[in-house]
Amino acid sequence: MKTYQIIAATGCPTGIAHTFMAQEALEKAAADRGITIKVETHGQEGIQNELTQAEIDAADAVIIAADKDVRKERFSGKKVIDVSVGRGIKEAPELIQKALSDTIPVYHAAGGASISSANQSAEEKPSFWHQIYVYLMNGVSHMLPVVVAGGVMVAISFMFGINSADPKSAEYNEFAFYLKSIGGIAMNLMVPILSAYIAEAIAKRPGLIIGFITGMIAFTNGTGFLGGIVGGFLAGYVMLGLSHLLKGLPKQLDGLKSIFLFPVLGIFIAGLSMWLLSTPMETINKGMMDFLAGFQDSNPILLGLIVGAMCAFDMGGPVNKAAYVTGTALLAQGNYFFMAGVSAACIAPPLATGFAVLFARKAYSADERSAGYVNFLLGSTHITEGAIPFAAKKPLVVIPFLMIGSAIAAILTYLFQVQVPAPHGGFIVLPIVTHPLLWVFAILLGSIVAGALMAWNQNRSAQKQERKKQVSPQTVVTEKAEPVSLSDVIRNDLIFTDVQVSSQEECFEQLADIAVRSGLATNKKAVVSGFEAREKESTTGMEHGIAIPHTELAEIAKPALIIMKLADGVEWNSLDDSETRLVLAMLIPKGGAHGHLAILSEISKLLVHESFINELMQAKTKNEIEQLFKEKVENHD
Repeated sequence: MKTYQIIAATGCPTGIAHTFMAQEALEKAAADRGITIKVETHGQEGIQNELTQAEIDAADAVIIAADKDVRKERFSGKKVIDVSVGRGIKEAPELIQKALSDTIPVYHAAGGASISSANQSAEEKPSFWHQIYVYLMNGVSHMLPVVVAGGVMVAISFMFGINSADPKSAEYNEFAFYLKSIGGIAMNLMVPILSAYIAEAIAKRPGLIIGFITGMIAFTNGTGFLGGIVGGFLAGYVMLGLSHLLKGLPKQLDGLKSIFLFPVLGIFIAGLSMWLLSTPMETINKGMMDFLAGFQDSNPILLGLIVGAMCAFDMGGPVNKAAYVTGTALLAQGNYFFMAGVSAACIAPPLATGFAVLFARKAYSADERSAGYVNFLLGSTHITEGAIPFAAKKPLVVIPFLMIGSAIAAILTYLFQVQVPAPHGGFIVLPIVTHPLLWVFAILLGSIVAGALMAWNQNRSAQKQERKKQVSPQTVVTEKAEPVSLSDVIRNDLIFTDVQVSSQEECFEQLADIAVRSGLATNKKAVVSGFEAREKESTTGMEHGIAIPHTELAEIAKPALIIMKLADGVEWNSLDDSETRLVLAMLIPKGGAHGHLAILSEISKLLVHESFINELMQAKTKNEIEQLFKEKVENHD
């Protein structure tokens, strides 16, 4: 087995150009130093040149140059440099030099014995609010399975009678008593688990321990899930603070720190603080719950509108989870009305997509129809996320339609006074739902309305596309199996010299015009928006006056490279702050042109080599530019 001194992983959000340019830059910088390196790429076609565990174990250091997840936890225990993909391109020699030094801290993935947050590389600087969101979602994701399992157990116990778990009732059933008792214990763990795993995300194992304690204080003192959130962050940051304060102690005392100093001081500081915060937190939690629950009788329409909009807004995201967690908290207090509306609002979106493909069958693709039909099953079991692929394609249109459908379902649920004692399960829990037929009617009506709106919009879009095809006979339809040819990507008619543009925006407009005029794309506005969206993720302005805007869209029919040499340089926010004089725009069909992606990645790699850039800048004619690319791509290793 060959071993490497340095290993690396590169990746950008679209995985078309930057990924492979960073790979080439790192490989070139390593070769210049006589160092062995292997670079794993996370591109459009998936992971290539994948690192094995043996290669990871044998490497001296790891360089991550990525703007996406590259499974960093694999490198736990190794020296890791973590930077953006742009820096991987621009600063490759410096990164190689740094990887060989002894100044890089060792990275510890979550679950290590130490509090890795205190030892992370200075390169890692995610935004504060993003980190807060990650910590919160870690708590919620660990809490939900326990809540669902416990809630379903309690719900099943009601099948024997509403009072079947009460020994004093005539309906008493011993088995139902066990089910409700076990489920109740699970539900009571909701707040401690939420708190513990928020703290664990911040301070790893020491935070987990103290988080359970602050969570139990929150539960005992009636502060609810809001108290659990506060307790989790309190415990996590207290433990990080203690880690910082005690880091000067001799290494021989590490065992004493982990089993005595950390837990004892953590319990005292975080536990006492949480206890003092419990009274105001209890007041806030009770007031919020009473406020929301009060709408059930006073204004069920407004409550349904709020709950429906929240549940369909991001379908499984933080806004959806806020409504769901509130519902589970009220459920644990014996309020089964609120959760009924939340469940209805969560079930409606996937069902709506199923009705949409039924109503507008011809306007959707075969894959979309299959996904819509599957969503009938997913929606029926309370899995909202099945609607996300439909919403992602037209978020500004589809999400409002789904919010309308969810709001209708929730409003009718509250007006019908439906009660759902289970936090999950969808139509599976119908036997224990009060007014089950009215509940199903409310959900179906909301789903059908949203589905009809989606179908209407999809039919309109399909009709517009059909009219465009009739008006523009040179529109090209993507073929499923197109032969991979270098001349298909680098075409003389797509090379332009002495182009007059005064800004990046004007350049995008001209590129989109060329794409539509040449039959490469069907929608100019979509192409411009695609370039702009990619630019927001990170600049495509490289060094030495070159920019490589690229986009992947359903509106693009054929893969191609449009080359424009500009008469005057334009501002592009480039890596070296230079003006851009040469634009290489890559057009990629959505989910297609897999063979051509390999050619485009090879073209991207060439742009790292200064000798090639100089030749390209000196080329005067279209033929010279075309020939230079073809020779270099065919000869490039």
